[in-house]
Amino acid sequence: MNENKIVDMYENQNRSTYEIAKEFDTYPNKIRRILIKNGCEMKDKSAAQKNALKKGVAAHPTKGKKRSEKTKLKISESQAKVWDNLSDEERLQRSLIGKESWNKKTAEEKSMFLQKAGDAIRHAAKTGSKMEKYLLHELISEGFRVEFHKTHWLQNSELEIDLYVPDLKTVIEVDGPSHFAPVWGHENLARNQLSDMQKDGLVLRQGMVMIRVKQVKRLSQKVMRDTLDNLLDLLSRIEKSYPPENERYFEL
Repeated sequence: MNENKIVDMYENQNRSTYEIAKEFDTYPNKIRRILIKNGCEMKDKSAAQKNALKKGVAAHPTKGKKRSEKTKLKISESQAKVWDNLSDEERLQRSLIGKESWNKKTAEEKSMFLQKAGDAIRHAAKTGSKMEKYLLHELISEGFRVEFHKTHWLQNSELEIDLYVPDLKTVIEVDGPSHFAPVWGHENLARNQLSDMQKDGLVLRQGMVMIRVKQVKRLSQKVMRDTLDNLLDLLSRIEKSYPPENERYFEL
């Protein structure tokens, strides 16, 4: 058995032990022992799997398989738990990794990414964000009459309302990070916050309740469900006893 050829196939041709064994009509462990004997640094399991997927030698274990809602929820809650348990130092480290990854992108890659992000924001503005749609669906399921993306009804304004519960005279606004952090720059943040203040004033002056749902945490199934529970609790309190004039603004 030509050991030099085996080493060349593994190190220079990026062939797997499985592929080499198949060509030499032997088994992978024997190829592995030959490579180790010749001082080759063995690829870890993750690198080997990526290489096999790239070459089409192996099929992706989850590709084409539809996850159940129970499985999605379990994965989401697991990810949320990991994030919530991170220390400030670990979160900073992840942030730095993200910035480093961004800085490594070419100008063309950055431009394409920003264009897609902008398209996603414009689409969400027209059709509603994931949180908005979730709350709309769940509130209707709970028996509430809800108007979605209502426009041209606030006095002297064309401002749009995310969700409106007419029976409780309650407006629900879902604020993503761009409403309280300079995600798209300080100018955009100032514009959003001015619009929010104008909307708050118009809603409250007309004797309605304003609820602002602040998406301060990374969005997950658990976060959405917890937000819904808090919102339902607040709506229940409003239904039982409509708040006085100076107590009609809430943040969740």
